[in-house]
Amino acid sequence: MKFITLRLLAAIILALWAATSVAQAQGTVRLRGTVEQIEGPLYVVKLPNGSEAKLSLTENALVVAIVKAQLSDIKPGSFIGTTGMPQPDGSQTAIEVHIFPEAMRGTGEGHYAWDLRPQSTMTNANVDQTATSVDGQVLSLKYKDGEKKVLVTPDTMIVTYVKGDKTEIIPGTKIFVAAATKQADGTFQAARINYGKDGLGPPM
Repeated sequence: MKFITLRLLAAIILALWAATSVAQAQGTVRLRGTVEQIEGPLYVVKLPNGSEAKLSLTENALVVAIVKAQLSDIKPGSFIGTTGMPQPDGSQTAIEVHIFPEAMRGTGEGHYAWDLRPQSTMTNANVDQTATSVDGQVLSLKYKDGEKKVLVTPDTMIVTYVKGDKTEIIPGTKIFVAAATKQADGTFQAARINYGKDGLGPPM
């Protein structure tokens, strides 16, 4: 499967950096959900809390597909992002791992709070070492301000990015938007959308 082009990657880097900044722009929100129907330019998205949001995309918006990857794809030197749950010993148990293509190395680097679950975190970092444990694979991650150990279990979802196609976003497609801006009419608009390919749900 062909990875996203350098031009697209450059744009995604800028978008993801903005999305993962602790101080997000006023009026932008993250949207996660399932497309229920399409009304002209609007996607009607059912959110996890049962409510609906109507979403449109800007002209020339970035459309990125999320596809499954394997634990064996994560190697020393890989740059990854992982949503984790803090453990008493200071380590993290990974809910998901997304493997960045090489051109996206450094995107959103660091460790900070995330909103996938209560108390969840996001760590974007370089894989320094990997080790096998009784419970799974332990990744030693290093980023500019520190390091974390992350346990990848059999339940951890592992994904990567490929170039998307807007025609694949149909009712039933699961989507994730990192920065949607609320419009005067109550709808939302975004310059980028991530969607799960072949029924996958973007785990971010």
